[in-house]
Amino acid sequence: MTTQRSGDGSRPAPVSLDDLAAPRFPEEVQPILEMMAAMGAELDLDPEVLLHAAEEATGLADFGDDAFRPRLDVLCAALRDEAGLSAMGMTGSFGLLSGLLKNRLLIEDLCRRHPEILEVEIARPIIICGLPRTGTTHLHNLISADPAMRSLPYWESLEPVLAESEQPRAGEPDPRLARTQTAVDVINGTMPYFRRMHEMTVDHVHEEIQLLAIDMSTMLFETTACLPSWRDYYLSHDQTPSYTYLKKILQVMTWLRGGRRWVLKSPQHLEQFGPLVRTFPDATFVVTHRDPASVTVSLATMVSYSARLSVERVDPVAISAYWVERVASMLGKCVADRDLLPAGRSVDVTFDRFMADDMAVVKQIYELAEEPMSDTGRRAMEEFMHAHPRGRHGTVRYDPPALGIDPDERRHALRFYSDRFDVRPETV
Repeated sequence: MTTQRSGDGSRPAPVSLDDLAAPRFPEEVQPILEMMAAMGAELDLDPEVLLHAAEEATGLADFGDDAFRPRLDVLCAALRDEAGLSAMGMTGSFGLLSGLLKNRLLIEDLCRRHPEILEVEIARPIIICGLPRTGTTHLHNLISADPAMRSLPYWESLEPVLAESEQPRAGEPDPRLARTQTAVDVINGTMPYFRRMHEMTVDHVHEEIQLLAIDMSTMLFETTACLPSWRDYYLSHDQTPSYTYLKKILQVMTWLRGGRRWVLKSPQHLEQFGPLVRTFPDATFVVTHRDPASVTVSLATMVSYSARLSVERVDPVAISAYWVERVASMLGKCVADRDLLPAGRSVDVTFDRFMADDMAVVKQIYELAEEPMSDTGRRAMEEFMHAHPRGRHGTVRYDPPALGIDPDERRHALRFYSDRFDVRPETV
């Protein structure tokens, strides 16, 4: 990595990620990497093996509607045949998929024992739809800081339901917190610059894309490796059933921990306006926009950097080409389907306007959603901004040529999108 000195020394200097194609890991994490690689050499991404592992871990066997099983078959085949997983990536993929299946078993068991869960109302959520790097995380965090809103902390996204056998006694901590902290420590240890692009903590507000994965139908899996056959299968199927399952999980979490009104966010929603509206017809929708060239370069950099944990050979140009196509597809769907969102309960927010006055944008969203802005909520948002200044972990200097991306070509190719939403070009 190469860095430059910060002008005032108040925050870390910008860093250039010069090891995307030949990852270098900190020496202190080598034992962790070796342990994960050794584990991966013994694992098999076979659907039946994964299902059995989840059953063994929970003592349960009812996965509910088995419509997810063909998706699991396609996904496992793509991971085995296309991803080029390393042994470490095999460990990560096995842990991810078996954990999702375990979550599904626990959700189905809880709903069987408490059918009243399915009567819980998920009323008038505020749903943020936008690609990564368009301000969605900051906007999500601001609204989630309001105590009146219900959001999804990272630890809960990883394990929505805690097994009865693990329920802590009064005064004892929830074991999910320690497990999540271990996962965060691995991320920060192996990828010390990832937090500059997207900070991960135990309690940070996370995306429900992690919940959609429990139904084995989400673009989350594409962020671990290039999976063209999985992508094509996913895009060729109506996602409404999986969004319906997402709603069921929200009902479970509301029943378990309460919450009046959810604030949700995921880039996946940008190409799923139809399923989103059918599932949450009374929602308020916020669609964020930014120069597509900047977004593509930033996203491709982040995915290429994190690929070191998954694949044997990191090819930033190939990864970027995959996401160049993926971003273009998502923006095409956004333009084609934008009018599916109800005009009276949806708003488009450009990145430059949000950065110029974030609280004014939040105020507009609250008015659109008919959500009172209390003094308590406003103070909580201000306190969040004070505690989390932008760029506090430093920034990344992007290198489009190293990714095989021509920003001018991308702007020209995606002009249909920029013109539709009046998006201004930026310097990449």
